[in-house]
Amino acid sequence: MSSLEEPLGLDKLPSMSTIDRIQRFSANACRPRGDDMGMGNCWIEGWSCSTSNSHDEDYDEYAREAFPWKRHTRDMSQGDSFSRRTVSLGRNHKMFGNGCDMYSSNCNDKDIRDITNKFLRGIPKFVKIVEVGPRDGLQNEKNIVPTAIKVELIRRLAASGLPVVEATSFVSPKWVPQLADAKDVMGAIKDLEGSRLPVLTPNLKGFKAAIAAGAKEVAVFASASEAFSKSNINCSIEESLARYRAVAHAAKELSIPVRGYVSCVVGCPVEGAIPPSKVAYVAKELHDMGCFEISLGDTIGIGTPGTVVPMLEAVMAVVPAEKLAVHFHDTYGQSLPNILISLQMGISTVDCSIAGLGGCPYAKGASGNVATEDVVYMLNGLGVKTNVDMNKLMLAGDFISKHLGRPSGSKTAIALSQVTADASKI
Repeated sequence: MSSLEEPLGLDKLPSMSTIDRIQRFSANACRPRGDDMGMGNCWIEGWSCSTSNSHDEDYDEYAREAFPWKRHTRDMSQGDSFSRRTVSLGRNHKMFGNGCDMYSSNCNDKDIRDITNKFLRGIPKFVKIVEVGPRDGLQNEKNIVPTAIKVELIRRLAASGLPVVEATSFVSPKWVPQLADAKDVMGAIKDLEGSRLPVLTPNLKGFKAAIAAGAKEVAVFASASEAFSKSNINCSIEESLARYRAVAHAAKELSIPVRGYVSCVVGCPVEGAIPPSKVAYVAKELHDMGCFEISLGDTIGIGTPGTVVPMLEAVMAVVPAEKLAVHFHDTYGQSLPNILISLQMGISTVDCSIAGLGGCPYAKGASGNVATEDVVYMLNGLGVKTNVDMNKLMLAGDFISKHLGRPSGSKTAIALSQVTADASKI
């Protein structure tokens, strides 16, 4: 969608000073302590020391810098096993104060459940999956995908239980020829029930075309990077926000929900690292104009938990967490850890793309959006409900992958397919 040609180089990657912070969470560093718990009762904050790595003023200063959103939480005092003396797993494998040795029979199921609950307490019980494959996934395909294939993919995705399936985009065919059939796609799925089917509308003209085609929900697309905004949608950030205010106003008159996207929330292929304050500014503007949800996109997939946390921290200071979603690309294989830390911070909506379709064509080596199958598999393993049928999801991914003539970009889909194939030989 952009005219940018220069990929993000190593010299333009965000600062890696956050590695110092991450190292403090290693086996030889301090461990969480109860009175420092925050971030939705997540495990990653407080500290309790049982080794020579004593807790000191350095941590207090670091905690104030890294976690200023700390909220009051329940008192985890002496009776709580999580706040008892911790012995490093790297030395003698003892865990917490309950005498549980993970390599002996001393651990019972309750011990393990208690420990697990401490680590996963902040994760929501239900996560809404927003499927972006038919739009964000297919728009970068060089070969035109027939309308009938797009429609069948959307129907299969909706049948799997996905509550939201982004159907297409009403943009100029000159810029995105892959989605030139947006009107035909919408006409073919007008009878589809069970899933919301939003479409992307970059301006008022696109909005009017979408409504005429039967769209009942739209999305607008801004950037936290000035350079990316100018190259991707041919206008500045402020100009784009002015366009979207017009769209939001028109949508409000028709009672049409508007979702907002913010791209380049961690880094830009031209500007490099993007300050969290810029992301927060754009997100707040979208929220204030009436967007019911704002999706934060790591467009080139360079984010890590160390850069995602401060970005989310800044945005959550001005937009309620329940109105935020995360949208990660998997260029460096960091999407799942980024999603996990986002969940721990209170985010409960995740964008993903079937079979890992999509990606940014201007980031060298970009491998596409995080695969829906991989996200659902991880959430299932966490005990988080999604109401998505994994078998039907796998069939949808297999369908589009076969049409595109390449293997799925989902590691889960590949692994489960192999398991099924092996089982059939028994």
